[in-house]
Amino acid sequence: MTISIEYEAEKKLDLPYEEIIHDMVLAALDYEECPYEAEVNVILTDNPSIQEINREHRHIDAVTDVLSFPLGENGRYDINPETGAKMLGDVVLSMERAMEQSEQFGHSLQREVGYLTVHSILHLLGYDHVDGGLEAVRMREREEAVMSSVGLPRGESYVMLDKDR
Repeated sequence: MTISIEYEAEKKLDLPYEEIIHDMVLAALDYEECPYEAEVNVILTDNPSIQEINREHRHIDAVTDVLSFPLGENGRYDINPETGAKMLGDVVLSMERAMEQSEQFGHSLQREVGYLTVHSILHLLGYDHVDGGLEAVRMREREEAVMSSVGLPRGESYVMLDKDR
């Protein structure tokens, strides 16, 4: 398994993000019973950078938490000739947005980074939630199953906390 992690955000975190991301990638691939060696690239950035990438690639001029760029389709991936690993794709995660969301949802930054990583790996494996419906439900169930398997289950709620209370 090859997991490349680049930290491009200016603000450094007091968080073992490499370990969290590595563990979440492996947990998601294990849950999906991935039968082959895989390669994933993860870039950690900030809100302005992810907004620019979102605008450039998706034509959406807005900050988002994570972007996934699959390099395969229907289980078919290019093979890295040097390693023999299937190249699943690239993940771009806004650490700034992850910090904001962990506070909004009232859970740890570790859980938010873990969740966003699992979410994006499932996208690389072909899952989608954009149109809602059953596929979105299946994706959410898989996300939570993976998170629970590593000891980061969802808390009592998954709604934003009211700052005025």
